[in-house]
Amino acid sequence: MDINKKVEEFEKDIVKSTQEVVSIKSVGEEGKPGKPYGEGVSKALNKALEISEKLGFKTVNMDGYVGYAEYGGGEEYVGVLGHLDVVPEGDNWKYPPYGAEIHDGKIYGRGTTDDKGPIISALYGLKAIKDLKLPLSKKVRIIFGTNEENGSKEMKYYREREKPPVAGFTPDADYPIIYGEKGITIFDVVKDLKVKLRGDITVKYIKGGQRANVVPDYCEAGLSAEDAKALVKNIDEFSRKNGYDINTEVKNNLVTVKVTGMAAHGSTPELGKNAVMQMFALLGSLSLEKSDIMDFINFFNTYVGFETDGKSFGVALEDKESGRLSFNVGTVSMNEDKIAVALNLRYPVTFKYEDMIVPFNKRLEGTGIRIENMENSDPLFFPSDHPLIKSLQKVYSEQTGKEAELLAIGGGTYAKEIPNIVAFGPIFPGEPSTIHNANEYVEIKNLVLNAKIYAHAIYELAK
Repeated sequence: MDINKKVEEFEKDIVKSTQEVVSIKSVGEEGKPGKPYGEGVSKALNKALEISEKLGFKTVNMDGYVGYAEYGGGEEYVGVLGHLDVVPEGDNWKYPPYGAEIHDGKIYGRGTTDDKGPIISALYGLKAIKDLKLPLSKKVRIIFGTNEENGSKEMKYYREREKPPVAGFTPDADYPIIYGEKGITIFDVVKDLKVKLRGDITVKYIKGGQRANVVPDYCEAGLSAEDAKALVKNIDEFSRKNGYDINTEVKNNLVTVKVTGMAAHGSTPELGKNAVMQMFALLGSLSLEKSDIMDFINFFNTYVGFETDGKSFGVALEDKESGRLSFNVGTVSMNEDKIAVALNLRYPVTFKYEDMIVPFNKRLEGTGIRIENMENSDPLFFPSDHPLIKSLQKVYSEQTGKEAELLAIGGGTYAKEIPNIVAFGPIFPGEPSTIHNANEYVEIKNLVLNAKIYAHAIYELAK
């Protein structure tokens, strides 16, 4: 009997096991002893390990942080990494978000696609290999993560105690294969405001944006003006001339300026309209007196403006695998003492952090602007001829009859959390993604197809 026929025998069990884990509300919460991410996450991990044990696998619970099901012998192992924690369910569900109900061949519920359904598919893929007694040269671990939606801190715990797999994949993204993920930085650029703005118009505050990795759709500033009426007139003319959505409110001599833009993800800032940079453009047009705040704003207008690739800043890295660096101005916060802007730069997969930060720092020289709160996630990249990539391409093409195109993305997946793995499914090209949305679902036929693909992938990597 071949692998696919064996997987088909498990269809009812795959569905039942998926329903069991989806029915548990595993949103991360405050930790308790032995339950570092809360009661619900702990229940989901225990349930996954219980299912694994019933299927005949050795199971390990690493102090509630992470668990795994293991099969086979030897020192080296192939890893399949998925997570059992989910984002909050939100509103507007037509079926209960933890009901795991089946309608029209789909299981509905939070986590059905991200990642509970796919990791159960991988578990049953390994079960098919086990039942068929196919020979393996390496162990296989199905690793159940518990904190992916809140920083993947559990994988640090795992890496400190376990050696990495020699190869593997995570069903936490899209098919065919994501072989490259850009380096991601999030940090603040800060300037102390010692030389104050004087004159007829002064800037009291600026605030805007939600997070560094989102194009800000709103920015507000408070301007003190001796002639508020004339200032409002200048702002209205600027707004009409540039096609910006700017509104003003006047109370005494304080003019509140409100700029509305359009949000987009920080990995694709070109798709948004940056309200913070529109505000900076407006303030730069008012010919305010020289001061630390205006030096900062003029610096951004000169070297960033509405560019989203870092060209004028001197960091316009680009490669054929993943395209251009993306440069997003995400938030601004300014008071009398300092101004801080949060940036999200994502650099191409074949470059290193130093390739980006060295020219970035050079541009800051002599400006009094400093970097604070730097967070960097290095790129993930496998050459197209890497054995892991070739093996997964072979499996995908054989099981779907379609070309296994290689994808490089600006976002980050769970694959960055453990060496030697890539993102591989579970969402097929052209199919809708309901991840993090109301009415998240997984099609039962795709659960089974994923189990077939993952079984063949595991066997190919571990045989």
